[in-house]
Amino acid sequence: MELSDYLRILRKNWLVITVILLVGVGAAAAYSFTRTPLYESTSEVFVSSQAGTTIAEQQQGNTYTLARVASYVQLATSPRVLDPVIEQLGLTRTAASLAGEVNVASTLNTTVVRVTVTDADPVLAADISNAVSASLTEAIYDVETLPGTDGAPVQVTTITPAIASDDPVSPNIPLNLALGGLIGLALGVGFAVMRTVLDTRIRSSRDVEGITDRPIIGTIPLDPKAKERPIILQADPRNPRSEAFRMLRTNLQFVDVEGGAHSFVITSSVPSEGKSTTAANLAIALADAGQRVVLIDADLRKPKVAEYLSIEGGVGLTDVLIGRAELADVVQRWGRRSLYVLPAGKIPPNPSELLGSKKMAQLLRDLGMDADIMILDAPPLLPVTDAAVVAKHTSGALLVVAAGKTHRRQLDAAVDALETVDARIAGMVVTMVPTRGPDAYDYGYGYGYGYGDEEEEERSSRRPKAGPRRTSTARAA
Repeated sequence: MELSDYLRILRKNWLVITVILLVGVGAAAAYSFTRTPLYESTSEVFVSSQAGTTIAEQQQGNTYTLARVASYVQLATSPRVLDPVIEQLGLTRTAASLAGEVNVASTLNTTVVRVTVTDADPVLAADISNAVSASLTEAIYDVETLPGTDGAPVQVTTITPAIASDDPVSPNIPLNLALGGLIGLALGVGFAVMRTVLDTRIRSSRDVEGITDRPIIGTIPLDPKAKERPIILQADPRNPRSEAFRMLRTNLQFVDVEGGAHSFVITSSVPSEGKSTTAANLAIALADAGQRVVLIDADLRKPKVAEYLSIEGGVGLTDVLIGRAELADVVQRWGRRSLYVLPAGKIPPNPSELLGSKKMAQLLRDLGMDADIMILDAPPLLPVTDAAVVAKHTSGALLVVAAGKTHRRQLDAAVDALETVDARIAGMVVTMVPTRGPDAYDYGYGYGYGYGDEEEEERSSRRPKAGPRRTSTARAA
């Protein structure tokens, strides 16, 4: 992924990242404020040699003490030093537990021993540190005094006594909050990236381009009121969604199709991707451009065209294919446009066989003689094979992909279904594209050059004011 992809992920998941970051800070704060404050006190002792008066003797004594300091550091946390401290201060702990509170160290190449004690009581921490230093001094004299001698070859002097501290060293609240925030931020970003990687749904046109090289000839914005106004070109001609269908109409005119009437199957991978509304609105947009359009509801499973266009759908394509009705008797003109609609009719028990029959092919040829373009609304490709069967008799298929709904594997399978029967995929139409957020598509430019008041008034006068009128295919010419 490129840098822009990561920025899009962060923008898309900023709320989740923020929540996880705050959880991290909150967990760090809860941990910090529930811990018992601990205080540190440090005393220092200096170890020197008492041997000789000459420079050489003093140098030799200094080398001796440097070599012995490491042993004194280890001696400071032994029971030999800590037991007297426990007895002197009246502590109720063992030498082993007290050793866990005492940290003894010596800086490299020095003879200074630092005794640091950590305790919840700052006064007790200072007392223990001073007591350990004093007990260490006595222990060094005892272990360094050889039998038959008057004293030890080293001298131990306290140079810095321990004092009670007012500021606790633990918990370090600012540091803990910073670490909690960093950990929360890292987990949030990791979760966002993992969520994006594991998300198999199509989110934008870029995702479609990553699956197929077929051109994207239309992007239809998401309309929350789409179910209430499926025919947006009639309900609100100046809506950005209406302009998107006009752009789809324009792009469709540049699709390379061999001679004869153009015919396109509108289908999708799975149901509820907007194929029927796309087919109906595209047909209206083409008719508005002055073309003679025939809209065929070839979805013999769940037909929607008649419902969307508010026309009689009891008799239609099925009746023509089985010879129960004549084509001229069931084709209906919609409004004052040069748009003719052939509804689905009754739902048959064998839709695939009817759509793949010779009668269906002949029907398309007959309609093609009078129409400039035919739009066929067909069922989804994955549940049934109807769309793939009828697509072989047309100029190509327009595959509708719903952003945020269609999965990559579903789109891939739909493309394979069409390619398996050698059906041509004329282009892709991405629907339900969000108008806000990181996956949004900018529709503002096209909408800004919409119709003026006079044009809109003229268009309104051409909209259907009464029910549809029936006509024959001859009149369509």
